Amino acid sequence: MEVILKKISKCVEAGKIDKISPYPPDMKGQDGADELSKTALDGGISPTQLLDEGLVPAMEVVGNKFSRNEIFVPQMLMSAKAMSAAMKHLRPYFQSGAAKRKGVFVIGTVCGDLHDIGKNLVAMIVEGGGWEVVDLGVDVKAEQFIEAIEKYPGCSIGLSALLTTTMENMKSIVFDVKEKYSKTQILVGGAPLNEEFCAKIGADFYSPDPQGAVSYLNSTVS
Repeated sequence: MEVILKKISKCVEAGKIDKISPYPPDMKGQDGADELSKTALDGGISPTQLLDEGLVPAMEVVGNKFSRNEIFVPQMLMSAKAMSAAMKHLRPYFQSGAAKRKGVFVIGTVCGDLHDIGKNLVAMIVEGGGWEVVDLGVDVKAEQFIEAIEKYPGCSIGLSALLTTTMENMKSIVFDVKEKYSKTQILVGGAPLNEEFCAKIGADFYSPDPQGAVSYLNSTVS
């Protein structure tokens, strides 16, 4: 069991999606995260074990490497795709209640902003960290975040913005959410943001990279 979990972790770290994937070249023709995850579950490894001992540690390594600029967006995207290939085998267990996630994370790019690469990276890394991710997309208004909170009580919220012109929209969304659900944890991120702005608008946490968001979310349930 330990051997196959290590193989799955290696596939996620290297971005090896499945057997037919040509990337990375040194793993060409080998089973990827897709096949190995199915084999692991069919062989008796529990969904929780696959997540906690195979996928989560691998995505943590990937997130930390990205934070240290040891890998870049293309490599992270390949790792995220490998993780997603494994996760498709786990989703039925989550839906049935046979496996549990740490919580729900609702994320969206704020209204007026159509950029989604940063948001997508955060969503992928957070899901790989063991959280259920609800992605509201781009140009998301305060009402949509509030509706998600009502649908997923106790969830945490992630707001993304890339344009300086939409930072004010982020401020108003934080205000509206906090006014109605004061205990909701709100994380913010994006190129023009910093910790000072996070504090100024009343959000709970700012991180310049996805792994920081995962670490913070994990601290709220530990």
